[in-house]
Amino acid sequence: MTEKELREIKRRFRPEKSNIPKIVGCFVNSNKEIVANISQSIEFSDSVVSEKLLAAMKRALSGSLGTNLTDIEFSTKDVTDSEEHRLLMQLRECRLQDNDILNSFYRRVIDALHFDTGYVILLANDIYDVFSRGNDGEAAESSERFSYIVCAICPVKNAPEALTFREADSLFHTESSSCLLTSAEVGFMFPAFDDRRTNIYGALYYTRSTSESYTDFTEAVFGKEAPMPPKLQRATFNEALADTLADECSFDVVRAVHRELGELVDAHKESKNPEQLTITRATVESVLRGCGIGEEKVTALGDALDESFGINAPLSPKNIISTNKFELSTPNVTVKVTPEGKELVSTRIIDGVKYIMIRADEGVELNGINVKFDDFRKG
Repeated sequence: MTEKELREIKRRFRPEKSNIPKIVGCFVNSNKEIVANISQSIEFSDSVVSEKLLAAMKRALSGSLGTNLTDIEFSTKDVTDSEEHRLLMQLRECRLQDNDILNSFYRRVIDALHFDTGYVILLANDIYDVFSRGNDGEAAESSERFSYIVCAICPVKNAPEALTFREADSLFHTESSSCLLTSAEVGFMFPAFDDRRTNIYGALYYTRSTSESYTDFTEAVFGKEAPMPPKLQRATFNEALADTLADECSFDVVRAVHRELGELVDAHKESKNPEQLTITRATVESVLRGCGIGEEKVTALGDALDESFGINAPLSPKNIISTNKFELSTPNVTVKVTPEGKELVSTRIIDGVKYIMIRADEGVELNGINVKFDDFRKG
């Protein structure tokens, strides 16, 4: 899916746009027991409740593609033979109205997930008439009827007792504690909406955390390994770069790698290309050659990336570099620089001592106080 297609689906989770009749699910306690089943009408519920429930479902489509949202791909064999794909199709085809199918799905999720608190499993089904646009901008006839399900799994927490003021008697009263629904921690949309068409060979998988992938969940629901979490992707890439380059992993080389990859991200934004930007082994190897790294180490790094991520695996650059910050750390000092200011930083060895040098062309502040260069010791 592209960002544009994702936005198109997310707009469906507004009360005036939604074709979702109800939201179903169950409440699961910390002992993995279903303590209540949920079936809440969107049309006939209080407008505030409906709006908040739709917003909770929409959270399972939030974040960035390639980071919080990743594609799950099914093979032809998966589509024809796998129990996991069959169950997803049954949920969609019954429009979440078959209790036996729902309970089978709930049991898979409950067996695979564990939270310290209770949580709710929420499911919604929407049918979207996908209209094309004519040259005059007017909507043409529907070219696709996209029926899909969205699942949001949201932990709940106990709200503390609070004082509330009631106008009826002009007195404060104690409000008893209740369970509050928090943002979705994990979820998905099935099938995928690719090229504005139904793709039963794909699903869009959501995780709120960038360090947790919920492998048991993806294996239970999709029959697939979970994608590597973004934080682990970055740590793996950094480790491969440092270990392979060894003594050649200098400040200038690392800065150049980040600069080159950052420029690819900027160019992609400016191009307004709807497709996700990815980089491969060849991209990283080309950057290293431009830094003067020898072919032996360039190849070694490529092999390390293949081993860690898969042969020629496409990676999202924002998962392996920070495009919005430039940070240097020592055991006692951390220096943060804006991306535009990274060329102001350099390293030096003076009298055998290593230094991080920052050119200060404009005003300098110390704990928020402007200081003059006359105050600095000359030397």
